[in-house]
Amino acid sequence: MQAMRNLLSIFFFFLISFFPNQSRAHNITRILEKHPDFSTFNHYLTETHLAADINQRTTITVCALSNDAMAEVLSKHLSIHSMRNLLAFHVLLDYFGARKLHQITNGTALAATMFQATGTAPGSTGFVNITDLRGGKVGFASQDSEGTIDAFFVKSVEEIPYNISIIQISKALPSDVAEAPTPGPSDLNLTGIMSAHGCKVFADTLLANPDAAKTYQDNVDGGLTVFCPLDDAMKGFLPKFKNLTAAGKTSFLEFLAVPVYQSMSMLKSNNGIMNTLATDGADKFDITVQNDGDQVTLKTRINTVKITGTLFDEQPVAVYTTNKVLLPKELFKVELSPTPAPAPAPEEPADAPKPAKKKKKPAIPSPDSDAPADSPEEDPADQTADDNAGVRFYGGKVVALVLSLCLGFLLQ
Repeated sequence: MQAMRNLLSIFFFFLISFFPNQSRAHNITRILEKHPDFSTFNHYLTETHLAADINQRTTITVCALSNDAMAEVLSKHLSIHSMRNLLAFHVLLDYFGARKLHQITNGTALAATMFQATGTAPGSTGFVNITDLRGGKVGFASQDSEGTIDAFFVKSVEEIPYNISIIQISKALPSDVAEAPTPGPSDLNLTGIMSAHGCKVFADTLLANPDAAKTYQDNVDGGLTVFCPLDDAMKGFLPKFKNLTAAGKTSFLEFLAVPVYQSMSMLKSNNGIMNTLATDGADKFDITVQNDGDQVTLKTRINTVKITGTLFDEQPVAVYTTNKVLLPKELFKVELSPTPAPAPAPEEPADAPKPAKKKKKPAIPSPDSDAPADSPEEDPADQTADDNAGVRFYGGKVVALVLSLCLGFLLQ
């Protein structure tokens, strides 16, 4: 009986190993859709693309704001980038369910926020103080408040331990740093940012092409993502670039930019084909985005490159570096590696004797059978295929046997 139980345990482990673990997945937008009191907050999580970043995180707490609390935030008329920073200030990089909030060690805790993780919050301005107060209250305060409680815990909205906790707080946490006005996208010096961070060759090439440079600038306000080759890669590519026609040069430069904002987390979650600035009807000039863990790659039929770093990422503009120059199939052909020529046969001396040709003996049929001698009738490849099929069949019988044993055990 113990042996049967061990066999049953092994079998169920075998089954579970074939099913991915989805228990850690969450979708903040879908969760909040079930709670209409947070519809405005949910809308701006999507509008600022913060929802995608939240979905990529685990062990976090979202301090949700009701529609009334968001009305006060909207009265400040923040830019979309400042709104993103402020909402990111309400996402704690730790798990705080209702029970944990009332059991904080030493009565107070300092929690880092997603805004702190962006690196744009100086010092500890991206942290939030949480205090377990008398009477069962829990208070929240920003560093800008100098000890004053800004908001209180209202209720737990939804908890998925210890993945994500969504709690309601009474009002928005103030942050002068997060709410600070930011320069408009059109004021950004894209080529200056590229030049200062290892992509000067590409930046100079873009500046030398007024048509492509204007296309970039025209798309900044609506959203732009640039895949900028590093200097060494671009230097090696310049001879090919100079051989392109004037129209081809413009198309190539526009091909390395996508007309929408894509944060790194969005690139990881939105794999597939993307149009570029060069896309025009039949001239697709598209890019395939694919990630393997934390590594994001860009592919065409010609080659594959890796995203190696982030130069700039502030909604609605992102600039990434690549290890090689991505080539569009519309302008370049696949370069096939040349087949090595066969080595010449060694020359024989002119007076070297030639080997005598052997005469083939006719096959003598067996007196007992009309069939050929012991040679197999089937091709070796067919035999191999049959062997593989046999292995698959044998594996299927093993699984069927285990299933029948388990079923018999359960029916006893």
